[in-house]
Amino acid sequence: MATAPQNSALPLFYKDLIPLNSQQHANWKTRSTDKATWLVGVNSVPLTVEEFPQAQRNFPIIFTSGENPVPLVLMGMNEGVNVFVDEDGTVNTPIYVPAYVRRYPFMLARLRPDAEELSLCVDPTSDLIGEIEEGEALFSGAEPSETTTNMLKFCENFEMAGSKTGNFMAELKKHDLLMDGELNIDIGNGQPFNYRGFQMVDENKLREVRGDILRQWNQNGMLPLIYAHLFSLDLVRDIFGRQMAQGKMPQPMANA
Repeated sequence: MATAPQNSALPLFYKDLIPLNSQQHANWKTRSTDKATWLVGVNSVPLTVEEFPQAQRNFPIIFTSGENPVPLVLMGMNEGVNVFVDEDGTVNTPIYVPAYVRRYPFMLARLRPDAEELSLCVDPTSDLIGEIEEGEALFSGAEPSETTTNMLKFCENFEMAGSKTGNFMAELKKHDLLMDGELNIDIGNGQPFNYRGFQMVDENKLREVRGDILRQWNQNGMLPLIYAHLFSLDLVRDIFGRQMAQGKMPQPMANA
């Protein structure tokens, strides 16, 4: 159904990454756009726990399989399908756009594996950045422009939210609350669509968690986030319905 960001070389969306500096990129600008072309055909996007309350209104929230699961929103039920983004990148429905999407083509990254500091980098292959005619300058002389400073702050906040997300996932694993998920959707023709390859919170085990732990989770805000995930799964049928209406369904019985 969903895959984690490509970990082998570069994260999801990014085709290249270079660190910004005022010498090489003195004349570079960045522009805004109403076309999220990098989202075309992408059916799942990483999400931070801070975004669960907003995201659960539009998308199912699931967790990747494997030892180090991460939260994802489903924007389509099958690989290569995004029911919210048209082929030209137009977002066809008012939705919450995850921070992972909004930071592109910027991101913080380590220039060397052993480096402690993160540097603001960009994907130079994006048409949203470079020596372009219109846009906001990235540098004012040798200093970062206000635009660059604001994006740096945005990326720093994203990294902090990522740390909180890691703690949230560690707590779920500590209490063995994750289970392999399976979704079966029957459209009445006797050939159901089956979706596997993801994880979800086991509601039976959640009901067995000790009261003192539940109180702690309620006080620190973790419990509402768990329920945001669980409630969001009801939207699977909505995504499935949109995919059917758009004529983007695979053959029945296909495992996504």
